[in-house]
Amino acid sequence: MLIGQRLDAKGEAWQLPQCGIDPPETPEAAARREMLEEIGTDRADLLRESAIWRSYDLPPAIARRQWRGRYAGQTQKWLAFRFIGTDDDIRLDTEHPEFRDWRWVAPATLASLIVPFKRDVYVSVVDEFRPLWA
Repeated sequence: MLIGQRLDAKGEAWQLPQCGIDPPETPEAAARREMLEEIGTDRADLLRESAIWRSYDLPPAIARRQWRGRYAGQTQKWLAFRFIGTDDDIRLDTEHPEFRDWRWVAPATLASLIVPFKRDVYVSVVDEFRPLWA
């Protein structure tokens, strides 16, 4: 799985690329747009869309500090893609960079790298998509 280390956070703040959906985008169109914006490529084949929406709450201190209280959390629709490019296709120096570093990790190690308030969502996503790599 490709994870990125957030540019706007101190310390180890890894996450999977994620996005908001702008009307009238579909989840897949939004994911492809955000892949281009966050990692500089959308060279990927869609494997599966999650069957459910998942939500998490931001810790109040983070919501105040990073988002000036505009956001309390997110509700997300997750999609699994197979990357068909090469590591050279991944570019973090996009117009509006969000990550300072990236790496590939095994699904089993993902939860240990993610900030605590997102962990339950990530464990659930990995569990749902497990048949894709099992």
